[in-house]
Amino acid sequence: MAKITFMGAGSTIFAKNVLGDSMLTPSLRDAQIALYDVDSKRLRESKKMLDTINANVNKRRATITAHLGVKNRRAALRGASYVVNAIQIGGYEPSTVIDFEIPKRYGLRQTIADTLGIGGIFRALRTIPVMLDFAHDMEAVCPDAWMLNYTNPMSMVTGGVLHGSGIKAVGLCHSVQVCAGSLLHTLGLEKKYRDVRQKVAGINHMGWLLEITGDGKDLYPECRKRALEVVRRGRAGGPGYNLVRLEIMRNFGYYITESSEHLSEYTPWFIKRDHPELIDQFKIPLDEYPRRCINQIAQWKAMSRELVNNPRLTHERTHEYASYIMDAMETNTAIEIGGNVLNNGFIPNLPSRAVVEVPCLVNTNGVQGCYVGDLPEACAALNRSNINVHLLAIEAALTLKKDCIYQAALMDPHTAAELTIDETRSLCNDLIKAHGSFLPKYR
Repeated sequence: MAKITFMGAGSTIFAKNVLGDSMLTPSLRDAQIALYDVDSKRLRESKKMLDTINANVNKRRATITAHLGVKNRRAALRGASYVVNAIQIGGYEPSTVIDFEIPKRYGLRQTIADTLGIGGIFRALRTIPVMLDFAHDMEAVCPDAWMLNYTNPMSMVTGGVLHGSGIKAVGLCHSVQVCAGSLLHTLGLEKKYRDVRQKVAGINHMGWLLEITGDGKDLYPECRKRALEVVRRGRAGGPGYNLVRLEIMRNFGYYITESSEHLSEYTPWFIKRDHPELIDQFKIPLDEYPRRCINQIAQWKAMSRELVNNPRLTHERTHEYASYIMDAMETNTAIEIGGNVLNNGFIPNLPSRAVVEVPCLVNTNGVQGCYVGDLPEACAALNRSNINVHLLAIEAALTLKKDCIYQAALMDPHTAAELTIDETRSLCNDLIKAHGSFLPKYR
């Protein structure tokens, strides 16, 4: 019988998806489910919701327990087969607000700030130490468990765990699954082809759609031609217009997994004080993540009534990887996923210490990355510009050296395009001070 421990179970909607999926999976229906969080109210809400789903779709087969606070963390983890991680350290307030508002004083604007950029760096610095606490507890009480990490910044957090502990872990993201569909939707081609297949590899949120076929036909020639027309018109279908992604495809040859609002802050070319016209030209939503947070907080009261207090609540299995991964390991039924793992030669022209996003085989042996080969050199170069930041931020978190924070920020493409060295160091110092106890003491 599997035991699934969910870290950050106060993420009620996501817990519903992953654990509801598990209750609908025959090999996981009888699982022990341990919910862990540091917020008692949200933990109670998630427990109540999942008890209802367990009754309505699973005939109460699963055993669900709740574990509050650090003192109960090892009890939640003890004997776990799988540890699903979905924590957010510092929440919207104060940490996300700090990540956006202090850089604004320096003229540095962001859209999402959860993957790269100055916001992504500091999100990693406050998250990796907590993740390592989880990992060291896992080494003690469930050393054979797999950690399925959903927390951003994916590359930095997963890399921090893999470099700083001995546990088994894979980073999981939604963007790979929907990449080909996003391109076809953006170009108005989503209904033209049925059997659409893709090959994606690179790094998280900057994975490259290396191949896209439909009904056995290479779709890239048609997609590139259509993309040029869309860019000239300055308008594309889909959320955020995807104009940044199409512009990158026009210049680098391939489409990228993550949205334009994300991608715009991973490069030096789109968010620039000296060229404010680019914001309108590429439809870039500055301060998008805080806006989403405010809306989600406002909507939660109504949503919580439906999720937490609805005795008829049910669930349908989603596309989230977690339950499929656990089922593959439990039944030895092989599946392929897009996973974030250490680059053990899978992409030879990216650094070996980097976390890369590659096709992975999953079976009873766990998650095993697959060989991809060299990326097109221009694509690898753009990935390496982000990997530089990943590795330096991980080094900062593991060594507690303040110089590594400065170096990560100085190598960040967007920050470097906007700020001087002295401004960057000063910004880092302000952020370290503002985050206070959410960061360890750096020397």
